[in-house]
Amino acid sequence: MTTTPTDLGNAADVRTVLGDLSGVDQVGLEARAAALATRSIKKDAKRTAIDLAISMVDLTTLEGSDTPGKVRSLAAKALRPDPSDPTCPRVAAVCVYPDLVGTAREALGDAPVGVASVATAFPSGRAPLEVKVIDTEYAVAAGASEIDMVIDRGAFLAGDLQKVYEEIVAVRAACERPDGTHAHLKVILETGELATYDNVRKASWLAMLAGADFIKTSTGKVSPAATLPVTLLMLEAVRDYRDAFGRQVGVKPAGGIRTTKDAIKYLVTVNETAGIDWMTPTWFRFGASSLLNDLLMQRQKLKTGRYSGPDYVTID
Repeated sequence: MTTTPTDLGNAADVRTVLGDLSGVDQVGLEARAAALATRSIKKDAKRTAIDLAISMVDLTTLEGSDTPGKVRSLAAKALRPDPSDPTCPRVAAVCVYPDLVGTAREALGDAPVGVASVATAFPSGRAPLEVKVIDTEYAVAAGASEIDMVIDRGAFLAGDLQKVYEEIVAVRAACERPDGTHAHLKVILETGELATYDNVRKASWLAMLAGADFIKTSTGKVSPAATLPVTLLMLEAVRDYRDAFGRQVGVKPAGGIRTTKDAIKYLVTVNETAGIDWMTPTWFRFGASSLLNDLLMQRQKLKTGRYSGPDYVTID
């Protein structure tokens, strides 16, 4: 049976689920992540992995200096990452601020590339709930197919889990469209500010219980951002959540993943931890921009046997 947030009953049910979570074995978690990072793959498998990683990228620009022109350029790159090779896959989505959603949607047209928008007072998450809901509704109305919301880490660290839960539920409701569909909700935990692995596990489960379609590591504005141990822990959480409630949730590491070698480590970790069901852009994403450039360079190297010059890929 697929469980929705309303099936969970009340706040007491949520507290019971969170209270039953076991503590994280830090040594064991980091040792397993380190072991997975040593795995190597053969040349043919590497080609497949690079194309899969490209198809999982959320091509992102989240700067105060973003312009419509920059977003249109990013959309063009999302549609044809390698203009010289039509076999190169498209990326999963373009991620922008809410006021640029319309520009991205127009530039992408009917192509099967999502428009993701950060909302809810990104990246701090410090705003009244009413503002967060309006922010989300604006982005959805402008054409966003995905919303990346950020939790109130202050409330979480102060122990006000009920507030965090209710905000996620409210934002999830704001993702609803008049036709009954909804923009997919990615909940950003900002794991670099959560301090402990136990907090990361608890926040992951809290977000899923509140209705998240994805759980995401980071805004990319805080260091450390994505790490392999944290992503491993979140993958364990989505696997165990599906076993418990019958609903699959995706994972998105974001920030600090810049090389093909790093991306392959994450793909190995997905396959070995959550399993093959998560090895698609529907259930796993990379929040990155510079990563795509390295993936394209490595792809060209495998194809031609030589590295291209620095002008082979565009600078984002």
